[in-house]
Amino acid sequence: QAQLVESGGGLVQPGGSLRLSCAASGRISSIYTMGWYRQAPGKERELVARITGSYSTNYADSVKGRFTISRDNVKRTVSLQMNSLKPEDTAVYYCHAAWTSYVYWGQGTQVTVSS
Repeated sequence: QAQLVESGGGLVQPGGSLRLSCAASGRISSIYTMGWYRQAPGKERELVARITGSYSTNYADSVKGRFTISRDNVKRTVSLQMNSLKPEDTAVYYCHAAWTSYVYWGQGTQVTVSS
């Protein structure tokens, strides 16, 4: 049974930092592209950042220069370092893994940026 488990969400003030982590289990291996999506209230889920098994990355324009995605293929984890957080970053963040027709989602973790 493949599973993604996120951790690290919470409440932070504008300008602050948070680090999200996601641990993969089961059939999710280093060949999977892994990433983070987010969904704010009343909005569609959107890609934040993703990283391939060979460490190629891409980011949403709204987070470039502030967020950094990384992965550890031995530990099968993916992390998202979020700096200079803004209120508009408030959302539920979901870990995602995909390879061919195999797609998996985590349960989501809330990130709230507010003073």
